Amino acid sequence: MFDWTERLRTVEPWEMAEGVSAPLGVTWLEEHRAYNFALYSRYATGVTLLFYTEQDPVRPVYQYRLNHLANKTGPVWHCWLPAAALNGATLYAYRVEGPNDPALGHRFDPQKILLDPYASAVFFPPNYSRTACTQPGPTDGQAPLGVLPGQQTSFDWDKNPAPRHTYDTIIYELHVKGFTARANSGVSPEKRGTFAGLVEKIPYLQELGVTVVELLPIHQFDPQEGNYWGYMTLNFFAPHHEYVHGEAQEEFRTMVNAFHRAGIEVWLDVVYNHTSEGNDEGPTYCYRGVDNHSYYLLDPYRGTYLNDTGCGNTLRCPHLAVRGLIMRSLTFWAEQMHIDGFRFDLASIFSRNNDGSINYVDPPLIAEISFLANEVDVRLVAEAWDIGSYQLGRGFPGVNWLQWNGKFRDDVRAFVKGDPGYVGALMSRLYGSDDLFPDDLFDAYRPYQSVNFLTAHDGFCLYDLVAYNKKHNEANGHNNTDGTDDNRSWNCGWEGDEGASAEVLALRRRQVKNYCALLLLANGMPMIVAGDEFMNTQWGNNNPYNQDNEITWLDWELQEKNRDIFRFFKTMIALRKAHPSIGRSRFWREDVRWYGPGGPPDLNYHSHTLAYFLSGASLRDDDLYVMINAYWGDLRFTVQEGRPEEWLRVVDTSLPSPEDIAEPGQETRLDSLDYLVRARSVVVLRRQRSGG
Repeated sequence: MFDWTERLRTVEPWEMAEGVSAPLGVTWLEEHRAYNFALYSRYATGVTLLFYTEQDPVRPVYQYRLNHLANKTGPVWHCWLPAAALNGATLYAYRVEGPNDPALGHRFDPQKILLDPYASAVFFPPNYSRTACTQPGPTDGQAPLGVLPGQQTSFDWDKNPAPRHTYDTIIYELHVKGFTARANSGVSPEKRGTFAGLVEKIPYLQELGVTVVELLPIHQFDPQEGNYWGYMTLNFFAPHHEYVHGEAQEEFRTMVNAFHRAGIEVWLDVVYNHTSEGNDEGPTYCYRGVDNHSYYLLDPYRGTYLNDTGCGNTLRCPHLAVRGLIMRSLTFWAEQMHIDGFRFDLASIFSRNNDGSINYVDPPLIAEISFLANEVDVRLVAEAWDIGSYQLGRGFPGVNWLQWNGKFRDDVRAFVKGDPGYVGALMSRLYGSDDLFPDDLFDAYRPYQSVNFLTAHDGFCLYDLVAYNKKHNEANGHNNTDGTDDNRSWNCGWEGDEGASAEVLALRRRQVKNYCALLLLANGMPMIVAGDEFMNTQWGNNNPYNQDNEITWLDWELQEKNRDIFRFFKTMIALRKAHPSIGRSRFWREDVRWYGPGGPPDLNYHSHTLAYFLSGASLRDDDLYVMINAYWGDLRFTVQEGRPEEWLRVVDTSLPSPEDIAEPGQETRLDSLDYLVRARSVVVLRRQRSGG
């Protein structure tokens, strides 16, 4: 939280009488034992501050009505109140008056209790009700309230610098609760599903080889909205209360510090494109009642919400009020909580103009976020699309940002599944997707800007990708109509687990290993979803956004049951880290030579094979030779480089564990350049660099 005492300036008498317009939110001034409140609302005609105790969050113990002549500067309402005047209050909220004319974009309702957009913590009264906040009438005692800040306590961060990974980056997407919610997670019962619980799993992540944890949204979201994933943000400053075992900020910082001590970066998946207030029929918690016209993109003729997010509303990102809110939030998490990176949900929304059109050149918010990232040294990752715009690659205006590469997901899935016509696409994805991120003189993109992934929280998990042809989302309550139908999955001959033969189950394991191998052999930054490394299943549900139960909670018994798959992931990650020639800052260019089973690559539409040689000499690394057979029959490949005795077999996904992947020093030397690559398998050879 902002601390005026750090600025070493005096506070003038008129400021103490009227308050000041910046910073927005509530600021505690320890020296004066007073608070300054500032609220942006351009179209409000009246503002009243309300103060409560936790014992009675219904009846205010103090109220203060702001006078626009003294307590308003431009669009900002502000006041200064001594703590002694608040009658022991610890909570606060607003009533905001103004026009209620939805056609013009105004939805002011003085009966609604409103949360400060800049509140640093949120209190939910015992009778909190999303339904009540959706309906007409007062919401006293039923709406979320802000928590008044006190004197800030310092946190003892480690003196060592935060980690920053390059060629060895392994991103691991996880859900804070779902990662440790089950009893078989091995986490202390009182810490399951919390930030503190994650700390207890750090040794596991280190064993696997993770270097970045990307946490699904941890900003405070609406606990009654039904979005388990957390993509319906209520407040952008407070950690979600259900993920906390102790004091929220202290526990979060302790977690980040522990990850840094273990050499692991912490990235946050953040949702600055919409809020939990939903569409026209949604609740009034905060932004809608404070200044609907400023905070949301609206249809200019009807005043209804533009829904480019698919979640009911779209934040008006070019507006100074929204930009200020987002920038303050990012600054807080980067500087006060030591976050290392941000993955921006539906980041294409940031390029929207005030009328909903798209600014492809220089959207102000993207420029400001980019500047902040340079100043505080955090990494930015864009999900470069939304409901109405697909900006992957050069189309996204954040030129230095990393991007989730949905084309990598789609093309590699299709190739491994056995679809025809994908050999050329696979070459592009392995190479680093230079078709999307070209490194010509004008563009000069880098391959590491492509975040390569095969699965994410949204869609099939990796095991379900090889176990189901169709989604099975009945549990979500939408008659299986939700979730994508374009999964590019293949069940290996049997839908689901019940009744599946040993042959089908064995093929699924091989396909999982094939996916793992190709992901970790590709140039770019690989991302793995928690549980994929031991074939966790969601039983075919590809959109479990509202499943806060065993569908989404990781089943750690599978980690023991599928130790062979865990070992493959772990060893494959170590292989990637041991060879910096795979994940480079530049494209492979002259260091790669592409082949087919017996010569040049077979780019025929019906081809399902590819091989390539990757020289490591330019990085003082070993050479690699990779043979990929996605065909349903065995095929003989001829290694096109070197002599047989030079090559060591490191990986053959067709073999049983532990022969499928070798630890360093335990590889098998070839006795011939001819190698039978079994149906649906990947083989990796290594040649030690000269003099190494």
